[in-house]
Amino acid sequence: MPDNYFARYLPILIHVLFALALAGAIVILSTLVGKHRPSRVKLQPYECGITPVGDARQRFSVKFYLVAMLFILFDVEAVFLYPWAVIFRELKLFGFFEMLVYILVLLTGFYYLWKKGVLDWNKPEGSGL
Repeated sequence: MPDNYFARYLPILIHVLFALALAGAIVILSTLVGKHRPSRVKLQPYECGITPVGDARQRFSVKFYLVAMLFILFDVEAVFLYPWAVIFRELKLFGFFEMLVYILVLLTGFYYLWKKGVLDWNKPEGSGL
């Protein structure tokens, strides 16, 4: 073990400093060397190829945020399948039934949301959760 504990982290520090210096140099060089010809079209906000309409500060439906949160929730739950798949053979039959219960709970929640109408975008505001 080296005399200085922090000497082990010196290569990582050098690597991080080099990466930051390189990123900064690329940004500065692109600013200095790049062409700057602003036009009316280039200064417009880009909206995935769709011409922007209306005010950028318009209100969104609560349903939009609810579906976004549900998407994140189900994504996080799906991530738990990967560690289980890695050690599946070590868990044997107990791990299999444990994951079946987990997926059953997950699908029950999804079925509840589906029947409640949370995932239906065509329903008028006020119905659903």
